[in-house]
Amino acid sequence: MSKEDQKLILGWREWVALPELGIHAIKVKVDTGAKTSALHAFNVELYRENGVEMVRFLVHPIQRDQDFQIECIAPLKDRRQVTDSGGHKETRYVIETDAVIASERYTIELTLTDRDTMRFRMLLGRSAMKNIAIVDPGASFINGKLDANSLYGLKHEVNK
Repeated sequence: MSKEDQKLILGWREWVALPELGIHAIKVKVDTGAKTSALHAFNVELYRENGVEMVRFLVHPIQRDQDFQIECIAPLKDRRQVTDSGGHKETRYVIETDAVIASERYTIELTLTDRDTMRFRMLLGRSAMKNIAIVDPGASFINGKLDANSLYGLKHEVNK
């Protein structure tokens, strides 16, 4: 069996869980053009806890749902200058967390940024996929479709 046969196959969009952040499911755009992964975050606040720099932030994990939000807390790993797809440079906070894709768990880096106007609340960049995945750009949800509303116990209907 070749190394390619052992890699996870991803479509251009997939569902991912970020369990350490309390995010059971978030629809991501798999973006080989982006070096780093990015998570929609707002009300971002830095603080120190036992001498460790921490970041607290809110996430809207469901597309087109501005009401439901999750508070996340993680140690700050870094601050990086990132150039977005429009060529704008921004200094972003970087965290490290586990991502679960197709029942497999991987540690990835995420930059925190406001993606409120973007279609996807998270981008999965090529650094997170390096050596673990192959992308089929013609496929979506190869690893299953989820109903984020039921995962979060929500009763209202949101466009999927």
